[in-house]
Amino acid sequence: MDKPKQKVAAPTIKWDDSRMKSTYANVCNVSSTREEITLLFGLNQAWNAQQKELSIELSDRIILNPFAAKRMATLLNNVLAQYEERFGEVGETAAVPAAAEAETQPSH
Repeated sequence: MDKPKQKVAAPTIKWDDSRMKSTYANVCNVSSTREEITLLFGLNQAWNAQQKELSIELSDRIILNPFAAKRMATLLNNVLAQYEERFGEVGETAAVPAAAEAETQPSH
């Protein structure tokens, strides 16, 4: 006869924020290898839409294993779904500066 399975209590998580820092980013880039996913965060401070080149000041690099990256993707998708329910749909791309938009338009 099978023994009833006992539930194992999940550990209590204590979030230690004593060494945490906050950084604002309006730019993010992602790359990967077989073993890790790398997130780069930075700040685009371009004020002139006519600039030919943008300089992004990178501030943080977060390296995750694929399992943590998958959990993060799930969490971000859930939070964004909740955000869009409250505030409306978020576009997938940022507004394109007029000069860059003109460069991507086909010529007639």
